Amino acid sequence: MNDQEKHMYCTNKFIELANELKKEDIDISMVSGSLMTASCIYATYVAAGNNGALESSGIDKVIQMYRRTLEHHQTLKKAQLQGQAKN
Repeated sequence: MNDQEKHMYCTNKFIELANELKKEDIDISMVSGSLMTASCIYATYVAAGNNGALESSGIDKVIQMYRRTLEHHQTLKKAQLQGQAKN
């Protein structure tokens, strides 16, 4: 499995978990917020370890990463929706 396939595999596992939580009647906003919090905790761990914390510059780097990822996903989503509208 290449890196892109591993990334998609991991992404899909988180979506599966989110859908399981939704089936437990947990509000989707709560699920989304919880996933975001978990991602922030893990991003801090990746950057600073278990006993570290991010300084302002590190927080800015994580924010930029989230922004690029969100913008990329929205570009793909819009293209997908436009393709569906043409069919």
